[in-house]
Amino acid sequence: MTSYSAGPTLVLLGLAIVVVGLLVWAGGFAWFGRLPGDIRIERETVHIYIPIVSMLLVSLVLTLLLNLLRRWL
Repeated sequence: MTSYSAGPTLVLLGLAIVVVGLLVWAGGFAWFGRLPGDIRIERETVHIYIPIVSMLLVSLVLTLLLNLLRRWL
């Protein structure tokens, strides 16, 4: 049985969160949420936003990352 240390995994996860946070802060994801296929309805008193394509993209990226992690670990 191999021993597993969670320390390096937590450090890498923290670094990834910092990088994504810096990209969001710098405006690197300004396009996200405005993709073709995202539904936006704006009236005088009602604003409805349904990010269908954006959430499909998030689902795809998370699925790929989790499958890579599963194969790696």
